[in-house]
Amino acid sequence: MTASPPARIQAIDRLRGLVMVLMTIDHAGSLYDAHHLHGDSARGWLPGSPLPPGEFLTRWVTHLCAPVFVLLAGTSLALSSDRRRGQPGQTAFLVRRGLFIAALDPLWMSLGFASYRLFVLQVLYALGVSMVLMAGLRRLPTRALAALGLATALLGELSTRIDPRGQPWRALWCLLWTGGRPFGRVVSPYPVLPWLSILIGGWGLGRWLLADRARPPAARVRPLLGVGLGLLALFALVRGLDGYGNWGLHRDSGALLQWLHVAKYPPSVSFMALELGLGFVLLALFFRLDDGRERPLLAPLGVLGATAFFYYLLHVHLLDLAGRVLRLDPAVHGLAKTYAGAAAVLVALYPLCAIYRRYKAAHPDGWTRYV
Repeated sequence: MTASPPARIQAIDRLRGLVMVLMTIDHAGSLYDAHHLHGDSARGWLPGSPLPPGEFLTRWVTHLCAPVFVLLAGTSLALSSDRRRGQPGQTAFLVRRGLFIAALDPLWMSLGFASYRLFVLQVLYALGVSMVLMAGLRRLPTRALAALGLATALLGELSTRIDPRGQPWRALWCLLWTGGRPFGRVVSPYPVLPWLSILIGGWGLGRWLLADRARPPAARVRPLLGVGLGLLALFALVRGLDGYGNWGLHRDSGALLQWLHVAKYPPSVSFMALELGLGFVLLALFFRLDDGRERPLLAPLGVLGATAFFYYLLHVHLLDLAGRVLRLDPAVHGLAKTYAGAAAVLVALYPLCAIYRRYKAAHPDGWTRYV
């Protein structure tokens, strides 16, 4: 008889926990540091502008967060769907959960990010709508779904050649493909379809993990490393040619920072290849470390990774509250306060995440399935 997969895979939780740490640094910089870089799109970026190494690398290292978060969400979706296979109502639940996640961006996260001055449709919006779409798409044959995801990722930049002028088509194109400001005070930096392609990739990763459930963690290392290095080679090719695949954000020179300055809004081929390549390499490393030995230094990452959505919903609001209480002026430069603020929030939320993980493990079929 084939062995059942474990309830949680340590390597996935640890990588997702690392993503939560890096994400907190990025959001702390966005709220606290006047020099925090946001020029990750051809829109509004002036070629020749400086890339201060400290701020740029602080921002750049956190680019890993959104694509790996979405990738692993697709992986978790595949694993949980297999665990609950045969239970009635799974498609309806996936639609409900996707709509719930998508609604949290304008209704809850916009409070922490913009105090409702703007309604920001970010990663939760893209992830939630993608999950709704996956409720139907997951029934496609694996090869057809993989082809759809790959085509969406590689051909997405062609969407810029279509520029609908009238509403609602302009808003719809913005929300699905190009991002931007669809209407009013709504800002959509995360268009759905490019991020759906990453979620599909994560689904494929989950199906691969399920294909040979008895395989030890160490046996996963070489294939994952191969995928990661292949994606990094694709990044080097696309960024080196500096044409299609960079979504209009081209290199000013051959300097290293210029190579790393890739378009996230919307995610270009070079961005996805670089960040997912690094993500697969890190996942291979975490599988290599998943050898049954106690690793106390990695334990906090496992806790944060197992409660990533819960953590995400609280961290920005706590950062915002801390900035107000401590009167941290966002108009003043402060890379040090970025790291200090991020560390403080991580320390404050970690015990809550540990408590929530225990509660969720004890109540796997309650409201915790949504968070």
